[in-house]
Amino acid sequence: MRLWRYGRSTRGVSRKVSLTPPSFRILVATSVGVVIWVIWLTGMMGDSRQVTMLALSEVAVLGAGLVVALRRGYRAEEAARAANESKSRFLATMSHELRTPLNAIIGFSEIMESQRIGPIGNEKYRSYATDIHVSGTHLLQLINDILDLTKIDAEELALHEEVIDIRQMVESVARRSGGEVDKAGLTLGLDLPFDLPLLRADERRTRQVLFNLIGNAIKFTPEGGRIDIAAILDRKTGLQITVADTGIGIEPEYLPRVFEPFMQVDSSLSRQHAGTGLGLPTVKAIMELHGGVVQLTSAVGVGTQVAIIFPRERLVGDQKSATPARSVA
Repeated sequence: MRLWRYGRSTRGVSRKVSLTPPSFRILVATSVGVVIWVIWLTGMMGDSRQVTMLALSEVAVLGAGLVVALRRGYRAEEAARAANESKSRFLATMSHELRTPLNAIIGFSEIMESQRIGPIGNEKYRSYATDIHVSGTHLLQLINDILDLTKIDAEELALHEEVIDIRQMVESVARRSGGEVDKAGLTLGLDLPFDLPLLRADERRTRQVLFNLIGNAIKFTPEGGRIDIAAILDRKTGLQITVADTGIGIEPEYLPRVFEPFMQVDSSLSRQHAGTGLGLPTVKAIMELHGGVVQLTSAVGVGTQVAIIFPRERLVGDQKSATPARSVA
């Protein structure tokens, strides 16, 4: 079983273009070598005017080359930054434009499915409404994930922090996931100490992290398997919440890439379920915004365990003495 740890102290996950491409580094190294050679030659031959002029001309040529290389590198960096910003703006605009009609599709299909206004008349139509609702919800989740990653990449996603009861939140998410767990023929277990402290975090984003982790566990665990959610408090390192399953596991060669956007494990079971490969990257990015880390362990045929760790600075105190937290039920 291999352990992979992901985390960083800086805010956001922006990618920056290197100011020193390989060709530029080679040019610098060559320039330094030539200058050293010219200086050595000057020292060997004395203060000859001819040698001095040769040295100055060599330095001037190298300096001009460095200036050209710097300008090219700067232009390449600016072009890459502009392209990345254009991509982010496009994804954000399209996401917003698509969510409006999708919300209408989901809402009306839900009304038809539940027959709130009146009976549909044909049971097949109700089945079609259910399919529309499920597909629309899945597409909306995909759009939301893409929009979140776009905001995080542009460092535009801000946390709305508040004091929450993490134990109640985990229980609430587990309860809402119960239907999917039962449908998949799985067993869900909880191990949550009663004396967990309150947590200062973004309530919606933390809930999103838990739903993503449980959803992945359901997706990659065969019928008859088990999912366990546990919390461990270490007042030196922080609060750790783990989601472990007895699923198919992850091949060792895929472990370094599981947190890359759109990365999916290549297996027959994973292809049976709809997925985009955005769940774990979103989890990692949200935890980084909280100053936390993500740990993932997995073994093929044994299962996968993902642990999210909130730093101790986010622990508010004991539940009995702390300020009342917002209800998350």
